[in-house]
Amino acid sequence: MNTPEWLKPGIYGAMIGAVFVGVVGFTWGGWVTGGSANKMAMAMAHDDVIAALVPVCVGMSRSDADRALKIATIQEASNYQRRGALMETGWATVPGSEEPNRDLAQACVAALELDAS
Repeated sequence: MNTPEWLKPGIYGAMIGAVFVGVVGFTWGGWVTGGSANKMAMAMAHDDVIAALVPVCVGMSRSDADRALKIATIQEASNYQRRGALMETGWATVPGSEEPNRDLAQACVAALELDAS
């Protein structure tokens, strides 16, 4: 079987073009693999759940009878220890769970605006 002369350079050009499109697509085009997309989706879902639970934490702090004492304890703690102090108050424990959520505690510390008061 005789192959045309243009076939071999055409196949090489198609292969080089496919590699080039793949490299450009994944580096600059925003293409991602299924695993990367899943990781991004899980991170976004986690952040959205924490954002949805912040009002619960703030509401628990407002309805707490010992609020003033606990707020003072949190304010006395250094900035990097405030999350732990808030976790000890129980405000970062989601109803139905047994342990406080660290990410919720961090978001709740920010939402309470302890430095402003």
